[in-house]
Amino acid sequence: MEGLVAANGVNVKHNGVMESKTEDSWPEKKDSVKPTSNSSASEIEEESSVTFPKLVSNKKRKRSKADEVKEGKTKPPRKTRASKKRDLCNEGNGNDEEKAKQRSSVKRKEEEEREQELQLVPFVKTRSRNRSDIRLYEDETDVDNGSCSESESDLSDSRLKNDKFNYCRSMTRSLKADLGDLAICHQCSKGERRYLFICTYCEERLYCFPCIKKWYPHLSHEDIIEQCPFCRRICNCCICLQSSGLIETSKRKLSNYQRFYHLRYLIGSMLPFLKMLRKAQDQEIITEAKIQGLLTSQVDISETLCSNEERVFCNHCATSIVDLHRRCPKCSYELCLNCCQELRGGWLSERPEIKSQFVNRRSRYMHGEDAEPSSASAPVDDEANNNQSIKWNADGNGSITCAPKELGGCGDSVLELKRILPFTLMSDLEQKAETFLATHSVDPMMSYCRCSSDLEMSSNSMMRKVASRKGSSDNFLYSPDSFDVLKLEELLHFQEHWSKGEPMIVRNTLNNTAGLSWEPSVMWRALLSENVDSAATSSSNMSEVKAIDCLANCEVEIKTQDFFEGYSKGRRYGNFWPEMLKLKDWPPSDKFENLLPRHCDEFISALPFQEYSDPRSGILNIAAKLPDGVLKPDLGPKTYIAYGVADELGRGDSVTKLHCDMSDAVNILMHTAEVTITEEQMTAMEALKQKHKQQNEKELHEQNGFDKEEIVSDENGVHDETGSALWDIFRREDVPKLEEYLRKHCKEFRHTFCSPVTKIYHPIHDQSCFLTVEHKRRLKAEYGIEPWTFMQKLGEAVFIPAGCPHQVRNLKSCTKVAVDFVSPENIHECLRLTEEFRQLPKNHKAREDKLEIKKMVIYAVEEALKELETLLPDLS
Repeated sequence: MEGLVAANGVNVKHNGVMESKTEDSWPEKKDSVKPTSNSSASEIEEESSVTFPKLVSNKKRKRSKADEVKEGKTKPPRKTRASKKRDLCNEGNGNDEEKAKQRSSVKRKEEEEREQELQLVPFVKTRSRNRSDIRLYEDETDVDNGSCSESESDLSDSRLKNDKFNYCRSMTRSLKADLGDLAICHQCSKGERRYLFICTYCEERLYCFPCIKKWYPHLSHEDIIEQCPFCRRICNCCICLQSSGLIETSKRKLSNYQRFYHLRYLIGSMLPFLKMLRKAQDQEIITEAKIQGLLTSQVDISETLCSNEERVFCNHCATSIVDLHRRCPKCSYELCLNCCQELRGGWLSERPEIKSQFVNRRSRYMHGEDAEPSSASAPVDDEANNNQSIKWNADGNGSITCAPKELGGCGDSVLELKRILPFTLMSDLEQKAETFLATHSVDPMMSYCRCSSDLEMSSNSMMRKVASRKGSSDNFLYSPDSFDVLKLEELLHFQEHWSKGEPMIVRNTLNNTAGLSWEPSVMWRALLSENVDSAATSSSNMSEVKAIDCLANCEVEIKTQDFFEGYSKGRRYGNFWPEMLKLKDWPPSDKFENLLPRHCDEFISALPFQEYSDPRSGILNIAAKLPDGVLKPDLGPKTYIAYGVADELGRGDSVTKLHCDMSDAVNILMHTAEVTITEEQMTAMEALKQKHKQQNEKELHEQNGFDKEEIVSDENGVHDETGSALWDIFRREDVPKLEEYLRKHCKEFRHTFCSPVTKIYHPIHDQSCFLTVEHKRRLKAEYGIEPWTFMQKLGEAVFIPAGCPHQVRNLKSCTKVAVDFVSPENIHECLRLTEEFRQLPKNHKAREDKLEIKKMVIYAVEEALKELETLLPDLS
């Protein structure tokens, strides 16, 4: 297929992969090497026989604008200022010609001096390739098996490398002479007055010296000539960053039998929950039959008119409605089946709105000083008003009148039973699933878990010790290498640990990727280029970001350039206290895969256990089963960019506070940067920590009338320098004791405006607490529980099961990318958390059911059965 010519004059293939050429583009050229007094005839002959890389030939290149210029089909390229100047000189008299020659001579001398600087970069030996059209440099070995001295050999090698460099430079001049303005750098689209390095792999793309130094510091000039960033699939020019599909993201091809096995496993796991949903709906139909005085088979349920792209939520508890619900014919108030049952039982919660408990006492207070006199006063607690009971009861026959106006309804009409899905869909799916499981039985896979005792696990390279619980068998976490997880037996090993609710750490995931740069500045540049032609978001909006100040826990506006400069160099307040900023869910306003498609592909290619984690096509990812046309939750990927410091500050740390996600998640550390703290700053920080400690003790004494009992920890909060983020993940069975500890000690934590936490609505879902080293020590001393604690290193992927509370503290500046998924093993936890969230106050930030797990269960069974129908004929 003929190549297409991009706007920058560079030939590109339709699929981004260069095809091999079968003919030589350039005639073979051999540099003549002048003999030295110490060189033998055999050495001269050997050096003269070294072939050079064949570079771009305009005769062999796919048709480009330059070819059309030669044939007169298009206008020649615009003349440069230098060429116009030469034309004027030629038209002048003899004196003008002489002056022009002098100026040209001076200019050539300047160019030669500039090129001599480039000559200082030595060439290295390159790897050979099995390509018929490109022969790379051969090994420079002595023909006479070491007859020359070592110094003579080095001198010969140096001469030969410089000759090769000069040859490459001469071919660049030849290319510029033929292409004119079209001989440009693929990265910056500039060519004039720049030295270009030509890729001998694709024979098409060129990269200039400044771009290589700035954007590819890990590659040498020899690497570029051997294989350019585009051919290495790591090009971070604006065009490539906005391209998707350049790499294959899937790491494992599944056979038809493997797909059959996984789909059968998924249906078997989903069927109990599908039955539970159908049973709840049958109970409501029985109630409706009593209300109407009919048989259940006679009940007719009309359909609610709503599109697939519309979410239907309960007006009272904010839980998503997947099918049957009750609706007011007058004001369209909608009530889910759970709220209907609670209302009939008399235990419906009114869920009053929460009031702000945090006071902005200004900057001096946050740094340990007394509050400023003009700072805001404490908010009035009007909990008494919230506890006023509002009458709303069901009738004796089970019918429900619309909610009172105080709760958002009209209080007049009786709610009608409505449906969203086809009437018999759930019962039909249940019957099909049961029939399939009974007809197609498979032998269970063998157990591959080799983790039975602490002694065996300590010697197992795939296990990492992360806790010291006495009498516990889960002090180690499964931690394989990224190459090991490609084996089928390791997937089964993963499933055994995952079904127990254990987190996992997969090492070296970036080894599975092409190596695209995750520098925040590279991603920012891609966003700027994307928004140049975007009508929705102007590039001016990308010049500033809304970051979270970790000390005040508030959003602050900052220039994007300043934020990223602080990422690598650090920021501090006037008193030397580190300023910790973080970007959450960046870039904003749209999906990550739409704004940064190339980075999204790179991240997905790094994901381990893609059967579960792949957000697009994971066969065991329930969230990926939602069909096209159905509104899907935003499960990522999402980027988290935050500063970090090794020393635990106590307040203002760069942290993700203790919380619990409704779904499973995997988090990969893609990039880090370490900021150096000076001795002067360290001294100031220690003095400020003492002020913070005194302020804490004073306020606790005023609130409780007694001093806080402090347990001194053996740890000081400084951890292994090889790690970048400190994780604490709690076991599900320890959640009740963890919540009890947080309720007891809640006033020792600080949240917004660095104000003490005075009231907790939910100790975990409020996300207002972070357990320091001291708190974790006290938690173990008082309640006997401790988290899995470990360091996340660059390229490590952390798998967090749904229902496991966790927190993270950055020890360095970190760029992490995370994606949520829903596994069959943790559906029960997702449903439990959905029920917990619906009990939170109305305006609680964690209350909304964004996951819609019940909808996922129904569609996952339906889509799995459809796919199995297409697989069975091939298997039989």
